[in-house]
Amino acid sequence: MPDLKTQRTYAFVGHGGSGKTTVAEMLLFNAGVINRLGKVEEGSTVLDYEPEEIKRRGSIQPGVATFKWKKNDHFLIDTPGDSNFSGDLSYSLTAADGAVLVIDAVDGVKPQTRKVWQLVQGMGLPAMIVINKMDRDRAEFDTAFAGISDALGARPALLYYPVGSKEQFRGVVDMMSGKALMFGADGAVSEEAIPDEVADEVEALREAMIENIAESDEELMEKYLEEGQLSPDDITRGLQAGVAAGELVPVVVASALNNQGGQMILDTVQSLLPGPLAHKPWEGDEGERSGSPDEPLACFVFKTLADPFAGQLTVVRVLSGELKPDSALLNASNGEKERVGQLLLMNGKEQTQSKTPMGPGSIVTLAKLKNTSTGDTLTAEKSGFVLKKPEMSPQLITFALAPAEKGDEDKVYAAVAKLLDEDITLTLSRDEESGDILLSGMGQNHIEVSVEKAKRRYKTDIVLKTPKVPYRETFKTGAREIQGRHKKQSGGRGQFGDCWIHVAPRGSGEGYEFVDQVVGGSIPRQFIPAVDKGIQETAARGVLAGYPVIDFQVTLYDGSYHSVDSSEMAFKVAGSLAFKKACEKAKMALLEPIMLVTVAVPDSFMGDVIGDLSSRRGKVLGSDSQAGITEVKAHVPMAEMLKYAPDLNSMTGGQGTFFMEFASYEECPPQEAEKVIAAHRKGSEDE
Repeated sequence: MPDLKTQRTYAFVGHGGSGKTTVAEMLLFNAGVINRLGKVEEGSTVLDYEPEEIKRRGSIQPGVATFKWKKNDHFLIDTPGDSNFSGDLSYSLTAADGAVLVIDAVDGVKPQTRKVWQLVQGMGLPAMIVINKMDRDRAEFDTAFAGISDALGARPALLYYPVGSKEQFRGVVDMMSGKALMFGADGAVSEEAIPDEVADEVEALREAMIENIAESDEELMEKYLEEGQLSPDDITRGLQAGVAAGELVPVVVASALNNQGGQMILDTVQSLLPGPLAHKPWEGDEGERSGSPDEPLACFVFKTLADPFAGQLTVVRVLSGELKPDSALLNASNGEKERVGQLLLMNGKEQTQSKTPMGPGSIVTLAKLKNTSTGDTLTAEKSGFVLKKPEMSPQLITFALAPAEKGDEDKVYAAVAKLLDEDITLTLSRDEESGDILLSGMGQNHIEVSVEKAKRRYKTDIVLKTPKVPYRETFKTGAREIQGRHKKQSGGRGQFGDCWIHVAPRGSGEGYEFVDQVVGGSIPRQFIPAVDKGIQETAARGVLAGYPVIDFQVTLYDGSYHSVDSSEMAFKVAGSLAFKKACEKAKMALLEPIMLVTVAVPDSFMGDVIGDLSSRRGKVLGSDSQAGITEVKAHVPMAEMLKYAPDLNSMTGGQGTFFMEFASYEECPPQEAEKVIAAHRKGSEDE
């Protein structure tokens, strides 16, 4: 088993386009895993290999790499930065012992950066930061570095200061050793004296770094105040303790595209991020489990992949114990037994076998497990530990799916259902009201890419439709003394049911209530539930626009029956007729779902975003600005938010993020209600 003290398992995180995959590619090149640097733009990187990733030039699923750096084992998880594809980021972070946050030197800290950082902090992961793209035209190191403390609220410890910027970026100053490391051809590094142009700035930033380190430890702070300086050993020890406690964040600069900074990143990971033995105890559904190799085996399934040749691949993080080839396991989450064959180590889609047992912190891929899904815990048999599943981001958008040819609905459903194993942020359902196949996900891009994948893999022609908004109907006024009478005589036994009802509106969210006030046996007891059922079934189909009627009370107070012709069916029809009459007599209203929408954008876009939300009939509840990023909260009708993602994207140049959740139902404005009712009538006529 590898030396667990020097083993590192970490996740790359950051906003979309910050260059995480390119940085990971640089590390693999420096570690000797690959002999040439691939490019995202050319679709030639190791970790972005799915056709959809190559086409859109960005990660859509986590990529896993295994390599050695200076004889130490490293397991790297490269996570997608686009919010469309990072809904399960908490699962990847659960598999890691530390995080590497990649910030773009051009854009600095973006709203999505802050969202990701909050998740890293919330999960208690020690982290470091890479400021990437130092060679770009508009690279601004000072702005990006200031954003770490201002926008993220982190206490940075700058380990490498850039020499030059934009096309002049040519090296870094190692703040610990006080030497300049200059980049040559193909990433070669040579030591030189610190250039005069940066000497003063380096001295000031070094002082700030030492102060930050001292402030994270009381003992060091006392020593620093007394002596005015700290020894190199003190600085290193303080830095390690501060990073482990989440008090300090080491910062490295790089230009991954030019292979500049890879060695510094790897050395920082090795010296400052923790190994698996330092991980806090794993929290289970019942009790805890320490991450020791001496504990019974437990593995967490954080990702499921589909391989065209090997079929389903299950990617696990070993939490405790030893995972051995050719062993029997128990899926502790569902009680099913599993047989493990080979242990596979991944570099993108390439797989190599491990003949030796793998201990805590290892990222291992298992093929052909039969009853295991993402989020499950695999254990040694009789070891009852089940890891608590991490929380995921809520789904934001739903689209209806239809086959290109009528009659292929089941084929479409089956094809998309196969994606659910590998993408737990998708939900597939059928709308009972409309019969539509509904696919819910993290955004429009997410749904489109998923459908594209289903089409490619399972040769199914799928059409995406904007889904029906789940409107509701309700009573504005009541209706009293309404009769529903069903009488049919057509030879033989007839049908007879007669009931009298009152209908009254109830408060929002109070639901449906059926009150039985029948006395004297005017309706036999066995037929009363049938009246209730007839009313409920008719209410579910709606009367105005085909949407369920909600929040009302029905009182059944009288009726009559026939000793031979009355039946449950006759009274069910009578209840339905009475309810329809009540709807005609009472005033009805169409209700629309209102969403609580939270949008985060750079301050400069705040006016545009608020104006746009208002144009969508939104009511802005308030805004909060912090370190250049404004968060706006608003109540907006769902009907106005169906295509918000691409609109926000174009409005903010891709810098805005949003999420929304259901807030309440409110009455639809008359002109909007008329459109919905007219569309329903037209649809009914067309059928």
